[in-house]
Amino acid sequence: MEVVIALLLLALIVVILLRPVLTVLTVHDYQRGLRYRQGHLIGLLSAGTHVALRPFTEIQLLDGRPTAITVPGQEILTADGVALRISLTARYVVADPIAAVTNDQSYMTALYAALHAGIREVVAGRSADDILAARGELGPAVGSAVASELARIGIELLGVDVRDVMVPSELKRAFAGIVAARREGEAALERARGETAALRSLANAGRMIEDNPGLLQLRVLQQVGGSSGNTVMLGIGGPDGRPAGSPPSPPPPRASGGGTGRGRAASPPRVEG
Repeated sequence: MEVVIALLLLALIVVILLRPVLTVLTVHDYQRGLRYRQGHLIGLLSAGTHVALRPFTEIQLLDGRPTAITVPGQEILTADGVALRISLTARYVVADPIAAVTNDQSYMTALYAALHAGIREVVAGRSADDILAARGELGPAVGSAVASELARIGIELLGVDVRDVMVPSELKRAFAGIVAARREGEAALERARGETAALRSLANAGRMIEDNPGLLQLRVLQQVGGSSGNTVMLGIGGPDGRPAGSPPSPPPPRASGGGTGRGRAASPPRVEG
């Protein structure tokens, strides 16, 4: 029993003495571990727990998960001399940890610099109208322009997208005027189409009435049937002022100048004085 206690005390003393120079480090699945011995990179470490004895051995960890960054907006002159402020978002992954730490002092700084140069290269060859019309194409174009440079430092781009395109205020007003004029033109065109259709309908109706005069009376009856309190007389009056189709009135009696008295009015008796 005393021997066991002595061994435990000895092990505890050894741990206490080695603690300042002993490092126990765990490498997770999503991390990349780089082992250095006396300042020389000797290889990558797999996931698990590793022990390093300082100062002879050092372990450096890199995150191997995909990461998103935002490249702040910068003013860039287009091919037609318009200053646009464009910002980007990019997703990347450290594909080669050894190249990332040995081929550049800071792979993050190199990544930002490459994206800035890429957006300038893409925008400089296009006009402002082309950039605003094909905004979705700028990100892939930037990614293609900087892919080889980033591969040199072990970075793989997963995607690049344009976040914002900010135009000068005077250009905004000009674009707003263009849009308003386009909308007014479309509205005027629709009004003209409606008026043309209405005139065409009236012309067709006129030809139908000319070919079929009875349609006008049917239309009047239809209109009257939908209203109240109206009196409409259809048809044309005769020569004596009576409605057409009514029986003629009897002729007035005529006075006769002679004869036997048939048909003559009796004269009053004469009175002599």
